[in-house]
Amino acid sequence: MSALFGRRILAIGDDLAPLAEGPLFGVVLEVAGVERLSKVTPGLFDLVLIDADGGRPDALEAGVAALAALRTPPPALLVGAHLPARLVRALLRLERSDVLEAPFAPEQLASAVQALLAAPAPTVPIATAPHTPSRCWSVTGAVGGSGATTLAVELATMLGLRSGRERSVCLVDLNLADGAAAAYLGAKAAMPLAEFGADADRIDSGLLASFAVPVSKFVDLLACPRDPLAFDQTSREAVLRILDLAAEIYECVVVDVPRHRRSWTLEVLSGSDEVLVVSELTVPALLAARSLSDEIEAELPPGMKPRIVLNRLASRMFGPAPSMAEAERALQRKADAGVSSDWEAAAASANLGGPISQHRPKSKIVRDVAALVDRLVAEGARRHAAHAA
Repeated sequence: MSALFGRRILAIGDDLAPLAEGPLFGVVLEVAGVERLSKVTPGLFDLVLIDADGGRPDALEAGVAALAALRTPPPALLVGAHLPARLVRALLRLERSDVLEAPFAPEQLASAVQALLAAPAPTVPIATAPHTPSRCWSVTGAVGGSGATTLAVELATMLGLRSGRERSVCLVDLNLADGAAAAYLGAKAAMPLAEFGADADRIDSGLLASFAVPVSKFVDLLACPRDPLAFDQTSREAVLRILDLAAEIYECVVVDVPRHRRSWTLEVLSGSDEVLVVSELTVPALLAARSLSDEIEAELPPGMKPRIVLNRLASRMFGPAPSMAEAERALQRKADAGVSSDWEAAAASANLGGPISQHRPKSKIVRDVAALVDRLVAEGARRHAAHAA
């Protein structure tokens, strides 16, 4: 399989479109005019390919300047028979860029593209971000297999995309013994919390940075290696210390919380801006979601209320799954959100390693999670404004 397969490339200039059937076969190619350069956001494309004859030199220069203004611009390759010196100089301000003069052979273009894609992105140190509303969201499943980890992964990914700032979101998997977030993301679990015992004061921002595994441009993962004794060997102080540091360093923190209560569970949930209880659409799961939500609400600070998210909503054409209204009758309360069923997208992404939004961006799951994130962020902003007034 080509090393370019599935890579996302923005091509500026209609004359570049045929490349998708030639040296760039297999890429996801978006062909657009020069005005598209000013609308590129971090992480949207793996590479930008610019035809020097695809627009006015001044417009192309302004577009390249817009790319350079991004904190982490994608690599860019300028091609053409006429290469204005000012445009070339503007392009070379990008840390990852190259120029290919026409005429060139197809293999020359493919080689130049592959070299840019292989170039390491500039490293951006973790920096303390200013406080923003709804900075910590906790997700827990009403029953095993309800999809809480999948939802936590997608929420963290969507929050990172919304932020547009590198390493702005931290996903913390507190299923210490057998967490699946690292496996879902094709990443390494590198947080040995059990080694610290009760000596949590040794954990500082430097150690947290060594535990954090980047799983995308925007999201870091904190997860423990699988260990059946981890819950017994990891102290409450170590768990809370990690979360306190993450909240200081990252703009947003998403916590995958095990459904079975631990010594630190209520403190984690009480310190969250949002608590999401995930349920599938079976009667036992709905009854468990109702009980768990009632238990959590009874012990959280006044005014805090967990949200119930119904996962794997599907048409009733092929089975007896309850409707949303029937599910809410079992819950004896309104559900706060629903996420559609898309087994193929979820399974493919888990097998490939990465969020569904990366491998199946048009999935109904991605659409529903985006709507949920937009709603929670907006409500968090309104609460923050009300408290500040």
